[in-house]
Amino acid sequence: MKHSPVVLDLDNAVGPLTGECRIALQDWQETMRFGCGLSHMRALTRQLETLMPPATQHGPVLMGSGDFHHLSWPLVVRCMHARGGPRSKLRVVVLDNHPDNMRFPFGVHCGSWIRRIAMLPEVEHVHVAGITSGDIGLWHSWENQLAPLRIGKLSYWSIGVNTDWARWLGIGSAFRNFDSSQSLADELATLLHRQRVPTYLSIDKDVFSPDVVRTNWDQGSLQEAQANQIIDALKGQLDGSDITGEVSSYRYRTAWKRWLSAQDGQDTIIAPAQLTLWQAEQDALNQRLVARLQKAQGWPE
Repeated sequence: MKHSPVVLDLDNAVGPLTGECRIALQDWQETMRFGCGLSHMRALTRQLETLMPPATQHGPVLMGSGDFHHLSWPLVVRCMHARGGPRSKLRVVVLDNHPDNMRFPFGVHCGSWIRRIAMLPEVEHVHVAGITSGDIGLWHSWENQLAPLRIGKLSYWSIGVNTDWARWLGIGSAFRNFDSSQSLADELATLLHRQRVPTYLSIDKDVFSPDVVRTNWDQGSLQEAQANQIIDALKGQLDGSDITGEVSSYRYRTAWKRWLSAQDGQDTIIAPAQLTLWQAEQDALNQRLVARLQKAQGWPE
């Protein structure tokens, strides 16, 4: 079905969606989960090109756990190439509790992919919004990749995080801090509605408050109505989108992934009964988000 959602099924975490195109990728789970080498990313990207519908003919892409958020990198590039023609550059908006712009020397991982797209000449700007994580605070400042912030290609939109250190480095204009998720949503929706350009939207559901849905990662404070407000502001501008942040239970076979995951405080082992309940809530939210994104892109409801 044209403009139906696509499920990149790496971890069996995404429930059924109306009219879906589901692509079985479970053999890639250990390789891609949390992080991977660039050669593996290139190999999976080539495989996706043969398996996915044309970028202009499918709806939101769902990829399972937030451990796979770095797959947004090839999806953004795919959307960018599909647009073609003389249209203006692509804007990328990411709703996430983390900046996903941290240093990672072993290829790319779910917390480092933003720099990869922000530095592309075809990308006008990247807004990462909804951050409550200390990843952009003083004690983790050295881990942030500063280049896209310095050249004005990346902005952090945070809630209640002290980012005074950014002013000391002369990059304070790249940081927007708010006292509530509603004030952030109001300001971002106003900007997106006023500055109308082709946009790719990526949603990591760890941006939501735990009373909305549960994920494997520490979570932010965004409410569903506030996410809807941001999506609605993109009506007629949305060229592509993805959703990640499913909850799934998994034990890494790779020692360094187990160690890094533990350092990040990730919760990957969940009791079966609890997992079933949380995944049912995730499935219901996915249905609502997919419908909202399709409406924003102007597709039939």
